[in-house]
Amino acid sequence: MRRNKTWIVLSLMLVLVAGCRREVPEAGAPAAASAGAPDVPQAAGEDAGDADTGPPPSMEDVIEHDPRYVVGISYPPSARVHPGLARVLSDYAQAARHELMEAVEGVEPGVMRAPYELSLGFRDLVNTPSVVAVAADGSLYTGGAHGQPLVARFVWLPRQGELLTSEHLLSAEGWKAVADYAAEQLGTAAHTRAADEALDPAQRRQLLEVALKMIEEGTQPEPENFAHFEPVMGPGGRIAALRFVFPPYQVGPYADGVQYVEVPVAVFAPHLAPAYRGLFLE
Repeated sequence: MRRNKTWIVLSLMLVLVAGCRREVPEAGAPAAASAGAPDVPQAAGEDAGDADTGPPPSMEDVIEHDPRYVVGISYPPSARVHPGLARVLSDYAQAARHELMEAVEGVEPGVMRAPYELSLGFRDLVNTPSVVAVAADGSLYTGGAHGQPLVARFVWLPRQGELLTSEHLLSAEGWKAVADYAAEQLGTAAHTRAADEALDPAQRRQLLEVALKMIEEGTQPEPENFAHFEPVMGPGGRIAALRFVFPPYQVGPYADGVQYVEVPVAVFAPHLAPAYRGLFLE
């Protein structure tokens, strides 16, 4: 029975790989989780220095119930300290809520079988004078078998008043180095998972082919494929590694969940943008 179920899942994965490539959202450092998820706001650009001025948006947690939908949003302590970061997080949350309400309004009365739901939690990962990192994790349910995962990472630079984004972090050569490293680590993990499955050799090869194809496509050396990252801090408050976060469907099926690859600074140090070198251990 397990073999039959596994083979059905494998067949569906093949259809997914052949027919629909996950859209990778523009990002600052999560980016959204999967196709259709809210976009992550970009860095402030030329006006980044002014991003922490002016009153911040309300950072009160949200709990909202309605017969048609449920909303739960929680904000981290850092958002109450940095107005620019607060605006970025608020924009992300409001975009997700807007998507939820659009779906709710689009359902005819009596058709909805269960309330739609937005569950989104922000949490502090790093909080230093030079680097503040926030994770956003949750789901957006608008019908179907399961909710749409929401996965985002935001790295705020208080002294510069801006987001640290993959778009401006490395040169093309740097993304090639990161992509090669990440693909190797993810490929090793895929082989390990396949070995643990109760499959015959032909099915195992098929499973690996699907997994490795998704990894190859999801780790192309382009900044948008590495938009979600968490700084791993080292001595002196500097970044010793970046832990890249891959939402479901980017480098594996939904069942594999969120995947991570920690890349030491030594892999990409020569290719760092000069403006950000001082943040990293070299």
